Amino acid sequence: MNRVYNFSSGPAQLPLDVLAKAQAEMLDYKGTGMSVMEMSHRSAAYKDVIETAEKNLRALYNISDEYAVLFLQGGASLQFSMVPMNLKKTGSADFIDSGYWSQKAIKEAKKYLNVRTVCSTKEENFNSLPNFDGINFEGDYVYMTSNNTIYGTEFKRYPKTGNIPLVADMSSDILSRKIDVNDFGIIFAGAQKNIGPSGLCVVIIRKDLIGNAAETTPIMLDYKTHSENGSMYNTPPTYGIYVAGLVFEWMLAQGGVEAFEKINAEKAAMVYDLIDNSSFYSNTIPADDRSLMNVVFKTPSEDLDKKFAKDAAAKGLISLGGHRAVGGLRASIYNAMPIVGVKALVEFMKDFELANK
Repeated sequence: MNRVYNFSSGPAQLPLDVLAKAQAEMLDYKGTGMSVMEMSHRSAAYKDVIETAEKNLRALYNISDEYAVLFLQGGASLQFSMVPMNLKKTGSADFIDSGYWSQKAIKEAKKYLNVRTVCSTKEENFNSLPNFDGINFEGDYVYMTSNNTIYGTEFKRYPKTGNIPLVADMSSDILSRKIDVNDFGIIFAGAQKNIGPSGLCVVIIRKDLIGNAAETTPIMLDYKTHSENGSMYNTPPTYGIYVAGLVFEWMLAQGGVEAFEKINAEKAAMVYDLIDNSSFYSNTIPADDRSLMNVVFKTPSEDLDKKFAKDAAAKGLISLGGHRAVGGLRASIYNAMPIVGVKALVEFMKDFELANK
C-alpha cells in the first residue's frame, strides 16, 4: 500500500483507522451478510447506524435536546437556499461577508429576502476577516462562514446576536475546536472535509426554528420534513452517514474535540512558524485571522508555486496547489491529517527553499 498525504481542501483525507474499519465491514456489516451500501435504510441494522452516529456527534459537541441533528443531501450549497426558505419572517437578514462561499450564500438568499451585508473585506480581496464588533444586528437571522478555505482565514470568535439566530456554515472547521452550540441557531457543514465522504451535509438546528417554512417551500427543502422523519423521509446518503459515524467514534476514542483542538493548533503552528521565519515563503493573513485548517502561502513566483506543487506530489504530498481564485499554495490540515504528514510537509518546504533560493 502506497498511501499519500492528501492536503486537498475537500474531499479530504480520512482517518486510516476509519478506512480500515470500513474496509473490514465492507462485505459483511456486523454479521448481516451485506454491506451498509446494500441494506435498507428502514432496517433495524441501519437504524442503529444512524442513531449511533447522531448520538456520538451530540457527545462530541455536547448538543442538547433543544437541537435537532439532521443528515441531509445537497451539500452545504443547498443550505444557502434552505436557510432563507425556512427562517424568513420579516423578509431580511444580515450577512457577514468573508469570502467566496459567503458571497455564494448571499446571492442565493437575495432570491428570498432582503440581504444586508453588515461587514465585508471584499475590498481587501478577503485577505483578512471583517470586524463585526459594534454592529446592531437586525432581521430574521445573522449569517457567517466560520472558516474560509480559499483565503486561509478563520473566525476565532463569533458575534453576539441576542435573540436573532446566528447561522454558521462550518463546512471546513466543524469539530476542529470547541464551540458552544447554544450560541447558534443553525450550524451546517458539508461532510467532505472533517466528517466523511462527500454527498452528506450535517445540520444542527435549534428546534424552535423548525416548522416556519412557507407553504410553497418544496417538501425536501423544509427542515420539518427531515426532523419529523429522523433524516429518512427519503433514502438518505446511507454510506456517507455510516462513515461519518465511524469518524465520530474515532474522534471520541482520541479524546474528543478538545484533544483535536490542541493537535490542530500544533500542526498549524509548525507550518506558520516555518513561513514566518522564512524569506522565501509568505503569508499575508493577519496572525489572529489565520485558519488552523487551511494554510495558504506563496513562494517568490508563480512558476515556483507550480514547481513546488509538482515536486511535492512526487514525494507523496499531494493537492497543495492554491484555489484558482487566488493562486499560490494551500495545505489543508484537517483533523485526519496526522502530525507526521505535517512534519513531512515542513521538511519538504525546507528542502525546497534551499534548492530554489
